Amino acid sequence: MISRPSELRPESGRPPLDRPDPTNRLDRDDELGQRPVLAASGVKALKIVVAGGFAAGKTTFVDSISEITPLTTEAPMTERSVGIDDVGQVTSKTTTTVAMDFGRMTLSPTTMLYLFGTPGQDRFWFMWDELAKGAVGAVVLADTRRLGDCFGALDYFDQRGLPYVVGLNRFDGELAHHPDEVRDALSIPPAIPVIDIDARDRASVKGSLVQLVRLAIERKRR
Repeated sequence: MISRPSELRPESGRPPLDRPDPTNRLDRDDELGQRPVLAASGVKALKIVVAGGFAAGKTTFVDSISEITPLTTEAPMTERSVGIDDVGQVTSKTTTTVAMDFGRMTLSPTTMLYLFGTPGQDRFWFMWDELAKGAVGAVVLADTRRLGDCFGALDYFDQRGLPYVVGLNRFDGELAHHPDEVRDALSIPPAIPVIDIDARDRASVKGSLVQLVRLAIERKRR
């Protein structure tokens, strides 16, 4: 069984998280990050981060649920990445996200979600602070065959106190470990949902986002 290390992931040169300027109207959010302009229209726009290790299914997750053509920044993995990017057991993957994925989903007539998928390679960690700025929560995708790859994402959101759910993505239609075993292995608190999802399935993806929004609302009301 894999155990989550007690120490936090090394910073790897990442800058500290930018803090919003409360005097700047564009940086001010109301409950759950609703922007003033959208609040006036009666629609809440919530920013969600989709994170996880390399090849955990982040791009597929965003693509499955987005009602617009997703913005992706997939680039071929070339020989120059050898020794820099760790592909681990995912030897068949030939592309990687180099900036972000972006999609949009209407959760209800009054709530719209903007989804930002993070790059999975360690050398792009410096972008996470900008992508997480203003987010109400995150979905951390995990491949149960490679649980160690999601340690960094879990520690990142734990450090910043950002609500998140852990989505155990089904590869080849099955999970290598039961959700309860994963919770124990990663030392995930009982209040954090650990859910079984299929990033290729729209209903499954939507269910994880609904759970995240509910968690964020509960956290905000405390």
